[in-house]
Amino acid sequence: MDGEGCIKKAYECILKGDFDEAIQWFLQAIHLEPDNASFHYKCSVSCTRSGKWELALHHAAEACALKPGNEEYRYHLDVVDARRLVSDAKLLLASGESSPAQVMEFLQEARILDPLQAEACYLAARCCIELGRLQEAKQLAAEAFRLEPSMEEARLLYRQIKRMSRRRGRD
Repeated sequence: MDGEGCIKKAYECILKGDFDEAIQWFLQAIHLEPDNASFHYKCSVSCTRSGKWELALHHAAEACALKPGNEEYRYHLDVVDARRLVSDAKLLLASGESSPAQVMEFLQEARILDPLQAEACYLAARCCIELGRLQEAKQLAAEAFRLEPSMEEARLLYRQIKRMSRRRGRD
């Protein structure tokens, strides 16, 4: 089977909802045609959907390296990298081993790579609260909710920050 045949098999798996099997078919296509940027890109998209950030990032970077002028591939690489940074930031927050300022570095970079990354804004707002930067936290929570209107936690955080700001004004 050639690379295109493997890609067809991958899409059949996607239609059945089997992303792990689809990724295996994409990887087989890449093995057969390692210089095919489109195969790397398609594999990266499926890896992204499956939360396999490192593999997604690797194949997105390969697609960009093979076709440096392709804006779609570059945009996808930035979005994947931003998601990976947000994922790393969430792990750091959950572990409690990093300071909010350290986590903010990840989130700021994620927001530069993907300005539409609502979760990065939300998490940055949480960090700003811990850093005592309520005005910035309020703006970030509002931005998260604007970017993702269904993000209820951002709306609730925004309200919480407004209450905190009012209380601080009275202190």
